[in-house]
Amino acid sequence: MRVLGIETSCDETAASIVALDGGSAPEILSNVVLSQIEEHAAFGGVVPEIAARAHVEALDGIVEAALTDSAVSLDEVDAVAATAGPGLVGGLIVGLMTAKAIAAAANKPLIAINHLEGHALTARLTDGLDFPYLLLLVSGGHTQIVAVRGVGDYQRWATTIDDALGEAFDKTAKMLGLPYPGGPNVEKAAAKGDASRFAFPRPMKGSAQPDFSFSGLKTAVRQAATVIAPLSDQDVADICASFQAAVADALGDRVARALARFRKEFPDKAKPALVVAGGVAANRTIKATLEARCSKAGFAFVAPPQKLCTDNAAMIAWAGIERLRAGMAGENAADFAPRSRWPLDSISAPLVGSGRRGAKA
Repeated sequence: MRVLGIETSCDETAASIVALDGGSAPEILSNVVLSQIEEHAAFGGVVPEIAARAHVEALDGIVEAALTDSAVSLDEVDAVAATAGPGLVGGLIVGLMTAKAIAAAANKPLIAINHLEGHALTARLTDGLDFPYLLLLVSGGHTQIVAVRGVGDYQRWATTIDDALGEAFDKTAKMLGLPYPGGPNVEKAAAKGDASRFAFPRPMKGSAQPDFSFSGLKTAVRQAATVIAPLSDQDVADICASFQAAVADALGDRVARALARFRKEFPDKAKPALVVAGGVAANRTIKATLEARCSKAGFAFVAPPQKLCTDNAAMIAWAGIERLRAGMAGENAADFAPRSRWPLDSISAPLVGSGRRGAKA
């Protein structure tokens, strides 16, 4: 089984071929990712129109490169899987329409994939993890804890009530004059800072409500920076270190609650695991905090390689394989419309960002 995956939900243009042969482990035959960081850096964030145009210009070449790198022809591909949401609708249109054209021309099945499902299932591609397991998704657009019970079977246990964590990192970086993307640059500055200098709040820590909040922390950073302005390089480093420590502490508290709940709901799971995915999962301080929480609770800590934590097409191709194996490829995918909003768990009530198109996530 070989699937071509296409990912264009935000600011990475990506294509990949993933194979699964018999009882052997899955293999990523190619995974080509073109980042648009330079195009958006001057604006301090992703500009949807620029992102969509960049996808249009690059995607055909990226797909061709993925096929060449894998030494697999289009005739040998069993299906085409493409991200259909959630994300920036312009980019989603580019990727999904390209996938529809390829599938129609090559007479291959088309599978519309939820981008979040790609993240949720990556640990099965990289680590062969069995269901069920717990997922912490921390990225620029999402911060959620999800019980992954099977393919297409997801239950959201916690989400952010305001900003996503990656968004909070980016906004903090922008306030402090650090370049885009914010996450790696805040972490780099924090390495030279004193995490005890500023007593920033730990939002939601100790709360019975299981969700996340980062808006108040972001405001506290702005207030601290305003009081001591103009900022020296050391001031910036200390603020970053204190911010990062607060984030890690708050995340650790929220995750500890979810680990305890998982134990209660799945008492027969002999080797429970927490999977951490999304761009923010690359932060070393956050990772160390979560590893300590998992060790204390008797959970395995699973973090796919960084290149598979951030947006990529291998996870989309793998989600396509998972759905093919489960007989859940879906029907009428050629008529599937891109969805800027597409919750992974469609049952849980949205806490924020719900409009006429539905919940944001």
